[in-house]
Amino acid sequence: MVSEILADLRFRVRALFQRDAVERELNDELRFHIEREVEKHVEAGIPRGEAERRARLSFGGLDRIKDDSRDARGLSLIDVLTQDLRYAARGLKAKPGFTVAVVLTLGLGIGANAAMFRVVDRLLFRPPPYLADAAATHRVYLQWMQDGKTRTDHGIQYTRYLDIERATSSFDVAAVFATRSMAVGTGQDARELPVTANSASFFDFFAARPVIGRLFGVAEDRRPVGAAVVVLGYEYWQSQYGGRPGVIGTRLQIGDNLCTIIGVAPPGFVGVPDGRAPVAFIPVTLFAGTATHQDHVSDYYTDYHWNFLELLLHRKAGISIGSASADLTQAYHQSLRLEAAQNPGGEPLVMAQNFAVLGPTQLERGPEAGPEVKVVTWVSGVALIVFLIACANVGNLLLAHAFRRRREIAVRLALGVSRARLVSQLLTETLMLAGAGGVAGLAFGQLAGSVLRSIFLPGETTLRVASDPRTMALVAIVTLIAGVAIGLVPIIAAGRDDLATTLKAGAREGTYQRSRARSALLILQSTLSVLLLIGAGLFVRSLHNVRSIRLGYDVDHLIYVSRHLRGARMDGPAQAAQVDELIARARAVPGVTGASRAVTVPMSNSWSMPVIIPSLDTSRRRGVQLQATSPDFFATMGTRILQGRGFTTVDRQGAPLVAVISEAMSKTFWPGKSPIGQCFKQRVDTMPCITVVGVAENIKVRNLTNESGLYYYLPIAQFHEDEGGVFVRTRGDADALVETLRRQLQDAMPGASYVRVVPMHRFVDPQRQSWESGAKMFLAFGVLAHILAALGLYSVIAYNVAQRTHELGVRIALGAGGRHLTRLVVGQAMRFAAAGAVIGGMLALAAGRWIAPLLYETSPKDVTVFAVVIVTLLLVAIGASAIPALRASRVDPNVALRAG
Repeated sequence: MVSEILADLRFRVRALFQRDAVERELNDELRFHIEREVEKHVEAGIPRGEAERRARLSFGGLDRIKDDSRDARGLSLIDVLTQDLRYAARGLKAKPGFTVAVVLTLGLGIGANAAMFRVVDRLLFRPPPYLADAAATHRVYLQWMQDGKTRTDHGIQYTRYLDIERATSSFDVAAVFATRSMAVGTGQDARELPVTANSASFFDFFAARPVIGRLFGVAEDRRPVGAAVVVLGYEYWQSQYGGRPGVIGTRLQIGDNLCTIIGVAPPGFVGVPDGRAPVAFIPVTLFAGTATHQDHVSDYYTDYHWNFLELLLHRKAGISIGSASADLTQAYHQSLRLEAAQNPGGEPLVMAQNFAVLGPTQLERGPEAGPEVKVVTWVSGVALIVFLIACANVGNLLLAHAFRRRREIAVRLALGVSRARLVSQLLTETLMLAGAGGVAGLAFGQLAGSVLRSIFLPGETTLRVASDPRTMALVAIVTLIAGVAIGLVPIIAAGRDDLATTLKAGAREGTYQRSRARSALLILQSTLSVLLLIGAGLFVRSLHNVRSIRLGYDVDHLIYVSRHLRGARMDGPAQAAQVDELIARARAVPGVTGASRAVTVPMSNSWSMPVIIPSLDTSRRRGVQLQATSPDFFATMGTRILQGRGFTTVDRQGAPLVAVISEAMSKTFWPGKSPIGQCFKQRVDTMPCITVVGVAENIKVRNLTNESGLYYYLPIAQFHEDEGGVFVRTRGDADALVETLRRQLQDAMPGASYVRVVPMHRFVDPQRQSWESGAKMFLAFGVLAHILAALGLYSVIAYNVAQRTHELGVRIALGAGGRHLTRLVVGQAMRFAAAGAVIGGMLALAAGRWIAPLLYETSPKDVTVFAVVIVTLLLVAIGASAIPALRASRVDPNVALRAG
């Protein structure tokens, strides 16, 4: 049975690609059977001529036998399909302008959606590469109630991980990991790159075999300090080592550790990425046991202070998510009790307000998903709207094309072509157009994917669109749906024509009745483009408001330099001297106008210290953000001093303690009076008094929108002189000086230590990301939608002018002037645009409540935005109808009347 099916399949394939050979074989077979029949008759005594006649009669018509054989083999269907494809190809080749317009329009719509699908798929749906059982693998989130709101954190301590691993029975694998920027390499070649520190069990979640060497195991991931081994990422191995197998056994400096390379991960293996793909993997116990920047690293596996890891769990087979979550929460409560016993005197625990949640591995799908995910979702909807506009535009083009061909179609029907065959040919033509549009869409999607990657996935090195199987499958489905949907438009139009009437009628008859569908499609395009441009305008307005926020420092002209000693031993005075040398070297670089020390970095890290205001309430403490700086800090940062003074060289160790406070702190603690000369204390009431000598403008420290503004500054000489980094102020673009400054300062670093040089905008840009990406993508798709709508409007108006040539000629003959005809044509375009503006505006008002949470100080009903978009649409309508209107005003009445 199977052999027969395979033989039949081989014959069908052969018949498709070796048609002439199969036809010859069929003729030879028929000839053989006829000759055998003739021989039988001849042997019976019948003359050969009569025997040949009887043989042919017994077989019937040879052509009928061939047709029956082709039908049985499915060849007739192939014949019909081949003929339809050739007919469609000839027809499209004869109309290159029409073909190119349809293919490009569909390509833009399909490509935009292909690229957006790839981004959404990567963020929300596609599990990490090589993950063996995505459905049963979970990232753990810890939640608690605070101020009546649910707070969430996906960070966990190593000790908590050990507690949960011991106390749960619903999971068969548990692992922790943390991806951090660490110095890889030495000297001038040292670069901050993402490195994943993970437990050995982390690799058990993945079906990933190393390309060469091996992965590290439990023996190398031991407490308190793991083995100094590293597994390289495949891409890093290729780029830095040229893919040489001899890399195994060599050493690579990662952070403070000189690690031995023991293996190379397979291509595309990135673990569980939340940003840039890691270049290497090291044991988590090595990272934690040698992290010299932590005061408590020796206790990282026994206390609960260091919250630096993320936890992955794999559910056992047959265990539901509900029961596994209950088991996890119970273990979490037990761990909280152990922590409370370790730290007596803390606030009493309310277990009902603390619980653990099993989430997907994709951080963007979990409870901590940021506003960027909502923007991606909205932009995906926008891309779908662009696709609908493209389909409406193509539908309009096909309708116009069908109207031009209606007499041809009527003649073919009158000559006996069946409507089924006609529908088949028309549908084949549109499917061929859609297929070409799908191919163009993949090409356009690959280009758009590069742009979208830089906006939504800046950590990715590439974003494959044209070669991704899931994206290609989506494009194939969308292309098929689009081909059938838009193919129905001319088919329905052709089916409504009365055969006799169409044959007798001229080209003008029935034009206006049949153009209603095209008018509806045109209004739909205008409506959707208005909707998109209003969204773009709202996001652009929000972005402008965000960029106008006064941060309290000049982001574009600042660079932050941090020191990384990599285990180098230096006492306090030596470190202070080294920082002074870095500042001197930085000031000597051309283009640098100032440099200053600081302990914390706004939008990156902060330091909170409880303060007591003796004049208010000595028993009340309040946490306030703290910064320690050198005297020229305010000039370097561009932070204005509003009252009093900043720091000077007089404010040194041993001198009276002084502070500069923020304007918000001044108004909060000393409302209605000058804070200069006032006193406050740190931590406890027994600490010495700190005198306020100045008030600085408020700055943004942790985010752009919700800041208390409570902030104060201390002279770094009265704080810890050996801590902190250096802020450098540039005359021009900060990015242009980064590499020059890094090389100049690196020469001052001893041994394997290094400096990290980062433009200040790198810390601020992520805070603006959701508004930036929303504005860019809404604006890009809105402009694209407007272009498509303008092309659709132009095609409709131009076609109407062509169809009304006789009418326009009559009007001119009766005395109508060119201005009158121009107003007539432009007025028609304006009516289409006005209808779209009204409907689109109403839809935008209705959708405003959903988009409002993504806006900043911008009303979703912003009158200015609505007015600008509507005026823009009307101007586009005027521009799109200008050329057809000009043609209408120049119609020769003699030619038009003779054509009628």
